[in-house]
Amino acid sequence: MFSITNPFDLTILSDYQYITDIQAIQIIDINQKTFIQWKGQTVAERLKFIKNLIFALTNNKETLARQCTAEMGKPYKQSVAEVEKCRLLCEYYIDNAEQFLAPKTIKTDASESYVTYEPLGVILGVMPWNFPYWQVFRFAILSIIAGNTVAVKHASNVAGCAIMIEKLFKEAAFPDGVYKNLLISGKQVEKIIENPIVKAVSLTGSEKAGASVAATAAKGIKKSVLELGGSNAFIILEDADIDKAAETAVTARMQNTGQSCIAAKRFLVHESLFDAFTTKFKERVEALKSGDPMDEDTYIGPLARVDLAEEVEKQVEESVKMGAKIITGGNRNNAFYEPTILTDVTTDMPVFKEEVFGPVAPVIPFSTFEEAVELSNATEFGLGVTVFTENVESIKEKLHFFNEGAVFVNALVKSDPALPFGGVKKSGFGRELAENGIKEFVNVKTVYIK
Repeated sequence: MFSITNPFDLTILSDYQYITDIQAIQIIDINQKTFIQWKGQTVAERLKFIKNLIFALTNNKETLARQCTAEMGKPYKQSVAEVEKCRLLCEYYIDNAEQFLAPKTIKTDASESYVTYEPLGVILGVMPWNFPYWQVFRFAILSIIAGNTVAVKHASNVAGCAIMIEKLFKEAAFPDGVYKNLLISGKQVEKIIENPIVKAVSLTGSEKAGASVAATAAKGIKKSVLELGGSNAFIILEDADIDKAAETAVTARMQNTGQSCIAAKRFLVHESLFDAFTTKFKERVEALKSGDPMDEDTYIGPLARVDLAEEVEKQVEESVKMGAKIITGGNRNNAFYEPTILTDVTTDMPVFKEEVFGPVAPVIPFSTFEEAVELSNATEFGLGVTVFTENVESIKEKLHFFNEGAVFVNALVKSDPALPFGGVKKSGFGRELAENGIKEFVNVKTVYIK
């Protein structure tokens, strides 16, 4: 038995009981039985159910948003936006999936040769709490359209959201077993991966969890896709539009109260703009409204749990002891942590070298482009980087210097259904979204006819 606590007022929302290993096996068996029929459907036939799912999302948008806000503290307007983004994902694949999965003719010495994309079977998703709907949808929708069936082990602190997602698939009239929720603990995941029915696994989460899941999958020669942490740099070059940079920086760091793998976490500013940017950034951050996440005017809510806020507090305090200066924020109240900006930050401080999963922004000056690249790459992560500059053509010639899965110029790093998403180094491997993502869990089958 475990309880879910509202991070805003620390009241108990619900109590849940994890299912047993035997019950989990029974669910996986249902996934497999359904897969036998589901893989025989055409892509067009599968997409009819996705259209139903769009209606279910739209009809339940407010209820879904309130559940998300109650369980993990995301400001309500941002929760609504997350649900709407799931709808956009579905619409994108309705328009593009048939083309992505169509057989590809290849010219060879054969009379006929082509490649087909066939589903693998039951795919396990291990999903995080910070975007409880979007993370699941960007894994599950692609896998399901490709002909797989999925079982999802969601984060325990958003168990209510997880149950609601399964209800959406039922409301959309999907065959039972196309999508199943697994209310299991982290300790039970290994046995699910080891189940011979499960053919692959996708995880979004911590480096530790990703290493464990990938190791278990590798023992069974099973594919895994990992989307792990990030410590994205936000670079402001000497010729940048400082007002646009400061405005974008607030969203890039503070959206979802800073709890995003792709949030900007290190702000590297050319020394000639450092004071002006820091002043503008500070003004905008201090103007953000904190408080009840159910209030539509709130931009900064609590972190998802008290222990997460305590961890952020510890990282900031240790950095301050090492010489960092807080120019705004720096205080914690239960799960709330104030939006915080630090200067005098060095590369050996926790707020620079670790992933800080909260509303904390270290601002660091640099003197040359080469120094900015060196600072940007001075991390174990490689998910994405933002570069602000007016000389776009010049930066396009230097993209190869950044060891990242994505480079966004004059914009914050974000996930878009039309663009492949994923990282390098300890940010993981594999790609989600776009054509690349829908082909992660398929058998790329070569056909050669003489």
